[in-house]
Amino acid sequence: MKLNELNDNAGSRKGRMRVGRGIGSGKGKTAGRGQKGAKARSGVSINGFEGGQMPLHMRIPKRGFNNIFAKDYAIVNLGAVQKAIDSGKLDAKVAIDHAALKAASLARGGKDGVRLLGKGELTAKISFVVAGASKGAIEAVEKAGGKVEVIEVVSAAEKAKAKKGTAKAARKA
Repeated sequence: MKLNELNDNAGSRKGRMRVGRGIGSGKGKTAGRGQKGAKARSGVSINGFEGGQMPLHMRIPKRGFNNIFAKDYAIVNLGAVQKAIDSGKLDAKVAIDHAALKAASLARGGKDGVRLLGKGELTAKISFVVAGASKGAIEAVEKAGGKVEVIEVVSAAEKAKAKKGTAKAARKA
């Protein structure tokens, strides 16, 4: 047996049907799409269309609420921070902020900063600079001898809005 003589078993791979190649092929003229209408045309997607009747996804009642003013925090638990310090990803001697947590791959996303939560055990003496912290997290950090500084994080969207407002005020004056 040679590598250049290897091939599939007969009939194991079916060839692609070539449509629209004459009536002799069996899939000529309309190419298996039937006659006329939206489904015979290209680029048509009518999923969920019910012939003008109100579609199911619109008949079912809406539920829930999406708060457009909600802050987007990256959530970090104290246990994960302690684990990162033990493994050497974080330095306990310097203040830990969003950038440090991101570098240690603990904080993902969070365009409005980091929120510290008290899940897990913290033994190291650390100072945090975060956008938010739960009562339990603050108590646990202070019990270990550290401190938590909660700062106001201004997102890029808020900065742009503030800049736009000052530009308007300058034009009026």
